[in-house]
Amino acid sequence: MIADAELNPAAVELGSFFPQPPEAVWRALTEPDLLERWLLRPTGFAASVGTHFRFTIPSSPIDEIACEVLAAQPREQLTYSWMYSRSEYPARWIVDWTMQPQGRGTRLLLTQTGFDIQDRRQKMARNAMERSWKRLILPRLGEVIHH
Repeated sequence: MIADAELNPAAVELGSFFPQPPEAVWRALTEPDLLERWLLRPTGFAASVGTHFRFTIPSSPIDEIACEVLAAQPREQLTYSWMYSRSEYPARWIVDWTMQPQGRGTRLLLTQTGFDIQDRRQKMARNAMERSWKRLILPRLGEVIHH
């Protein structure tokens, strides 16, 4: 893999292509029942700027992720904050989903920012999140979009 000088080493940036239209991708990103199938169970979620919601993780000691919708443009962009408020070392990240029509499908770019890679814990968290998005979460998203 060749390093791209344009990429931010402190961010997770992953692109995916789905053969379904942006409407199908948007639904998977914004409908609570679908979100739960590929990511986590949302409580209080609405794709509306200013909405405070949380993802719950019943099997984790850090059982809640506090979030706020920062941008919501149907079939184009969804951005929210992501904070482990009960963590020993709380951190606030931004998760951004950008969709672009490509042929009959959709190009989806995930960008997660807010990592301080000068801090060892944050750098480890950034790397763990990238692996998780790439190996687990984005493939599950693809399965939900497909069905």
